[in-house]
Amino acid sequence: MRSILQKPGLRYVFAANVISMLGSGMNAAAVAWYILQATHSEIALGTFAIVQTIPALLMLPFTGVIIDREDRRRLVMWLDAVRAVIILAVALLAFAHRVKVWELYLMNMLVAAGFWMFWPTITALIQELTPGEEFVHANTFLLAGVQGGWLIAGSIVGFVYNHIGLGGVLLIDFSTYLASFLCYFAVRKGRHVVPRPAELHADLLAAETALERFIREMREGIQFLHGRPKLVLLGVSWALFLGAMMTGVVVTAPLSDKIYHAGAVGYGWFNGGWGTGAFLSALYAPQFIARFGSRRAIAISMGMLSISMILAPLSPMLAIAVGMYGVMGSARGLTGIAINTSLMEQVPPHFMGRVQNAFYFAGTALQIALALLVGAVAQWNLIAGFSIIGMVYAVAFVSAVWPVRAAVPAGEVSPAD
Repeated sequence: MRSILQKPGLRYVFAANVISMLGSGMNAAAVAWYILQATHSEIALGTFAIVQTIPALLMLPFTGVIIDREDRRRLVMWLDAVRAVIILAVALLAFAHRVKVWELYLMNMLVAAGFWMFWPTITALIQELTPGEEFVHANTFLLAGVQGGWLIAGSIVGFVYNHIGLGGVLLIDFSTYLASFLCYFAVRKGRHVVPRPAELHADLLAAETALERFIREMREGIQFLHGRPKLVLLGVSWALFLGAMMTGVVVTAPLSDKIYHAGAVGYGWFNGGWGTGAFLSALYAPQFIARFGSRRAIAISMGMLSISMILAPLSPMLAIAVGMYGVMGSARGLTGIAINTSLMEQVPPHFMGRVQNAFYFAGTALQIALALLVGAVAQWNLIAGFSIIGMVYAVAFVSAVWPVRAAVPAGEVSPAD
């Protein structure tokens, strides 16, 4: 791990993610709590989760090509700058006591549009900057910073929300985007794009229009998955995991409010438990993956997520439920590190954006259906809402343990698990 931190570019990337995710975590937790208090409706929280996915469904089929073509550092800088401006505008409305729930939905939709392009871009950038033998350690740093920052920030909101309000939280988020932008600026100089192998003769390339080239590159990303069942099953696990995780916002705030009657502070404890578990997973994930392999690590963590999600609302006291969230956060961190490492090992850098986006698209489509279902069910019975999410994690466990024999195309070497 020490060799990773000796690379200045990666140090700035990890610092940028910790800083920006602190702000983003506070934003997400504060907005979810504000909406619950304004509407007293799990269906409203389900809508909040759905609007995050609409931009993804519209953008993901196309943005993978852009990620594979352009300088990934510059892309994330632009994404940070645009999101900072949007959040500042809504923060000013909140300070003036003029913010409305639909405006928060709109802000979340626009910021999510940036997020769904940001995450595959930053994963591809880290793959580009990291030696192959260091993928596990690089993903450990990334996921520890992102999940620890995001979700520990969510716990901070529970304790400061009543003092600084929604406007104060959004202003903090704005400032973290500015700091993140400066960190990415310092990663390296000049424009850098990933080299691509020669795919067509020069005369055929010259005859292509820009649209024809774009469509061809999109098609190549899907074709890359053919004959790679191990990679496809990894994508299925990731899509199920993503849909279930992003739907968690629908049930966590009501768990504090309706079952444990702990208000914003209880909500903070749940986010803090999850964030602490996610951060601590960095202490054992590399050794765990080295011992069991990526697929088994994913399966074990999916099993932990399924059982803990189902049991959390049945806990007799708040402290035990918070402990369950800690277990889920730890499993989430292990899953993210194992999945990202497997992708970096199996997908060439010039395909990384397109392959990731194919899996993200499936996950976000699932999230829409889950958010609608879980929001409606949780309004009637919160425990049943938790159980639905737990069952999705259980299906992800099955996809992770499903026996498969990778069919490696001629001339390629099968990557290590």
